[in-house]
Amino acid sequence: MKRNALPKALHRYFWDVDAKRLNIRKYRQFIIERILEFGDEKAIRWVRRTFGDDAIRQVVCQSRRISKRTANFWCLLLNIPKGKVTCLSKRSHNPLKDFWSA
Repeated sequence: MKRNALPKALHRYFWDVDAKRLNIRKYRQFIIERILEFGDEKAIRWVRRTFGDDAIRQVVCQSRRISKRTANFWCLLLNIPKGKVTCLSKRSHNPLKDFWSA
């Protein structure tokens, strides 16, 4: 296995892309998001070992692609304040609502 290649056991989580071509350094956020959302225990262990909890915290706080359920789980596990998590924050303005109510 190449040093920056995704392990073959994890290819099943990347059904919509060519997993053989995923460089784990270049696509770190995408890989972490996908494994946090769909990965099993073994995949999660690989992500934690490979990227570390600080990288996971950063992804959880910044991502709009993970579900609220996943974000809440990782907030509890890694002691992340929910107010720092983008996907858990309420939208302050809905432009469509303003447009249609005029």
